[in-house]
Amino acid sequence: MNRIITLTVNPAIDKSTTVAGIKPNNKLRCSLPVYEAGGGGINISRVLLELGGTSLCMYLAGGPTGSHLNNMLVDFGIPQLVVHIEGWVRENFAVTDTSNNEQYRFGMPGPMIKDQEWKKTLEQLEAVLVEGDILVASGSLCPGMPTDFFARVSKIAGNKNVKFILDTSGEALLKGAQAGAYLLKPNLGELATLCGVETISFLELESIGQTFLKNNPCEVLVVSMGPQGAVMFTSQSIDYISAPVVYQKSTIGAGDSMVAGMVLALAQGKSLLEMAQYGVACGTAATMTDGTQLCKIKDVEELNDWICSNSNTSQKIKINA
Repeated sequence: MNRIITLTVNPAIDKSTTVAGIKPNNKLRCSLPVYEAGGGGINISRVLLELGGTSLCMYLAGGPTGSHLNNMLVDFGIPQLVVHIEGWVRENFAVTDTSNNEQYRFGMPGPMIKDQEWKKTLEQLEAVLVEGDILVASGSLCPGMPTDFFARVSKIAGNKNVKFILDTSGEALLKGAQAGAYLLKPNLGELATLCGVETISFLELESIGQTFLKNNPCEVLVVSMGPQGAVMFTSQSIDYISAPVVYQKSTIGAGDSMVAGMVLALAQGKSLLEMAQYGVACGTAATMTDGTQLCKIKDVEELNDWICSNSNTSQKIKINA
């Protein structure tokens, strides 16, 4: 099986709690907080572990919160490569109001990264990658990092003959996609940004996806559609993968779980259709868990069996060369 490396340049400690009623200017009595290791690539490494896979988890970290994050990943047993920085790892905060089950999520921007720190990250990445690896870069950039950072990562991956999978947003996604990636997993809003349009209707999706692949150095485009599943574009075909209907508790972590499932299937040598189906199963399974929890393998296996056995869950459209 191919080695998997995840890259998280803006990791987080996700702190969550509950309170019975949120009112301004009042002292609110919260439950004991729960701390979880977060950030796109770190979440993917956690899901890979849950699914029985392994990965090298590479991330930037500094300060007491960085030490806390490191200790949590040690407890998980996830191999790590830490790029030490001066700034502290950010802490995100989520509060669920138990009186109405509404959740308030506060995302922090991350530490300011110095030029020598992000350059050191690229140097260490180049040193660790070998031909045949699968590199997954997921999550946002920190303040101070150049918007073409993932484009630079793409160049390193290309020189090393490494499959590069990118899951980010905004200008960082645009420049990374233009530089080249084996696989991209945007949602409809992110695909619109990539294509320079405000919105994309479902009727426009096929032509826009095909045009994007023709104009960009990307081999596989998987557009996540939330409860509707996903659409996978390659130069030969378009595949629609429907998601089973489940009771959704939280959509947090669904995208990272989907990417992790696809990466594991890819590393195991499964077909692209099997890869996309397994990704949809993982993403759907993540919505069945509470709060910031990620997918559970028991749910994934049941959902994947359903997707693979139900003849109505996928539709293939051949593209004439």
